[in-house]
Amino acid sequence: MIKLLLKKAPLVGAFFVSACFSFQAMAETFCPAPSGLAQVQVRHVVDGDTLRLQDGRSVRLIGLNAPELGRKGRSDEPFAVAARQRLQALVRASDGRLLLQPGREASDKYGRTLAHLYSLNGTNLETQLLAQGLAYQIAVAPNVDRADCQRRAELQARAAGLGLWRRSPMVAASQVSQSGFALVSGTVGEVQRNRGGLWLNLSDSLVLHIAARDQARFDDQWLARYKGQAVEVRGWVLDRSRRGGSQRGQARWMLTLSDPSMLQLVH
Repeated sequence: MIKLLLKKAPLVGAFFVSACFSFQAMAETFCPAPSGLAQVQVRHVVDGDTLRLQDGRSVRLIGLNAPELGRKGRSDEPFAVAARQRLQALVRASDGRLLLQPGREASDKYGRTLAHLYSLNGTNLETQLLAQGLAYQIAVAPNVDRADCQRRAELQARAAGLGLWRRSPMVAASQVSQSGFALVSGTVGEVQRNRGGLWLNLSDSLVLHIAARDQARFDDQWLARYKGQAVEVRGWVLDRSRRGGSQRGQARWMLTLSDPSMLQLVH
């Protein structure tokens, strides 16, 4: 029998996870499994977007970013425990055996396997978490094949105000004050091109960066559509001042985009 590490949940967390099961039938329609996938066995779930297999591999789920569990004296982020518990429950429901689809980019800089995971009945695990508001959708090229159906799963949670969407997670571009994953709102201002890629100003303090290698995904029509428009953008914010990458008059904060789906018009 596969041993899955599961701590007792606080009462409110357990209630939330239990309530989420009522949305399972709807979430199962998102991102069905392709045929011919290899079967793997799970050793334990690390957190809401990472697990370890019996063969020793760590697998980072493609297309979502779950809240962080507290480490080194830090507190758990909201819904971090619920996300891990839900992923544990999904793995248990599949008897610890899953179907694995490697990403186009097969591993990350930490050596983790990047993959989509499915239960034995073909249910996609990422969209289960997204549809229940336990993670945010994120597309990092080239692993963007499931971005559309993952986004639909997230929109289900957002419309219902589930989990992370119980209150707006958006931060105004002018109010960004720390590095890390963020959902940011702002208006696309000046657009510049240079050898480093495309640069879209959202405020005096935050700039969006599209690297030269990714520019082919962002054509002129895409730029024309968004310039001057109110948008929502998501990704990892970096402090350029700490990296020695900002100069006088440049924005301190930078958020890099590798896929157009990470920038959306505000309706």
